Order: sequence, then structure tokens, then C-alpha cells
Amino acid sequence: MSDLFDYDAELRLHNEHLRAAARVGSHDRVLDIGCGTGRSTREAARAAVTGSAVGVDLSAPMLERARRLSDEQGLTNITYEQADAQVHPFPPAHFDLCISRFGTMFFADPVAAFTNIGRALRPAARLVLLVWQERDRNEWATAIRRTLTAAPAAPHGPDAFSLADPTVTEGILTAAGFTDVGFTDVHEPVYYGPDSATAFDAVLRLWEFKDLLATFDATAAEQARTRLRASLDAHNTVGGVYFDSRAWIVTARRGH
Repeated sequence: MSDLFDYDAELRLHNEHLRAAARVGSHDRVLDIGCGTGRSTREAARAAVTGSAVGVDLSAPMLERARRLSDEQGLTNITYEQADAQVHPFPPAHFDLCISRFGTMFFADPVAAFTNIGRALRPAARLVLLVWQERDRNEWATAIRRTLTAAPAAPHGPDAFSLADPTVTEGILTAAGFTDVGFTDVHEPVYYGPDSATAFDAVLRLWEFKDLLATFDATAAEQARTRLRASLDAHNTVGGVYFDSRAWIVTARRGH
């Protein structure tokens, strides 16, 4: 499954912040929304030694990898479900903690989605999310897209920055029945690979850039690839290819 983009490598530094903020307890029952290949779910399961972790995602290939990795690591208190967290019938008032690493920005109706997630949490259970700050504070989004379009065009499709505004996000969570909403700034770079050639292949696996290139004629597509290679070369360091980013750790509690 080498065609899968490696979000775990890209977000390794962000993951440390999420794990620290989640503070998974040994007895916790943890729900992980948009778990992808399950790194954050597995970390939660290891911490919840007498509890459990459930990872939910829409992607069957990612969940297949998540299950394989969990089996290889001998984790028995972990399960994965292919489901849409916006509408999935989770067991009511069951989980002590809900986490998500960039998995909650794409809801069609965020208030309804977080209300549904809230029903799955016991009263006073914690919510800990990683979400992106504004697009213009995320170099990975602006610089790379500019190489493919030669202009910072408006995004198409799902909006990775829909929870960037703390006022908007607090309003969504409050309307969904959460309280004590807080925001912590996370300033870490994203990682695209050990060298620019690897990073080039990785970026082209991302749906947004693949879809954009598919709309170009052959000449425009090659020019875009050339600009992308140059940008990745410019961001290549001794430790690999990094782009600046800003995110929020969002914390809240389910209301009583």
C-alpha cells in the first residue's frame, strides 16, 4: 500500500503535542475520530492499559493498515470501524475521551457532527482535537499550492481550515453541548521526506495536488512539477524536507 500518503511521518511532531494534551488514563475508553492508519489510536491503547481505544475512519485502505500494525504490535484492547463520525450510531455515554488528529475539519454539518460525537461521551468526558490554523499561517498549504497553480487560488473540495477561527470553533462546540473550550498554539513544521525526491513523490499522493494536476494540459503539468521540485529543493535541510505550519490543540468537555 505504498500509494498511501504517510501522515504519521508528516505529523510526527504534532503527534507529540496531541499525546501530551490527551493524557490518556489507564482506565480510559478512548474514541479516535479520523484515525487514518491508527498511530494515535495505538498510542491511546498503550496508555489505556485496562481501558480501550476505538479508531474510526472513512478510508478502508488506511484502516486495513491500522489493523495490521495493531496486530503486529500485539495490541488487544483496540478496534477500528469504517464509519462516518457525523452520523455513526456510537454507544451512548460510553467514552471517557475523544481525540482527533486533523480528522474533524471536513464535517458537512459540524454542529450535528460534534453533537453526535458528544452523545458517545459520558458527561464531563474530554475532547482533544488537533486542527489547522488559518491557511496563510500554513506554509505547506500556501507554498506548495502556489507551485502547482502559480497563484494562491481558492481551495476546492473539503476545507482543511474550517476550524481555524477559535471564535467559530468555540461556537460550534458550544452549540453541540461542549463546555470549557480552550485553544493552545502548536508551532511545528510538517515533514515530507528525507530528501526532495521522496518529498516530491509524497506530495503528489495528496488528493488535492493530484486532482489539480489532472486538470492541466501536458505542458502546464510539467511546468507545475518543475516549480514543485524547486520549492521542495528550497526546503530541503540536513534533517529532511520541512514546511512551516501552525495548528491548534482544542480542548473541551462534554456538558452534563
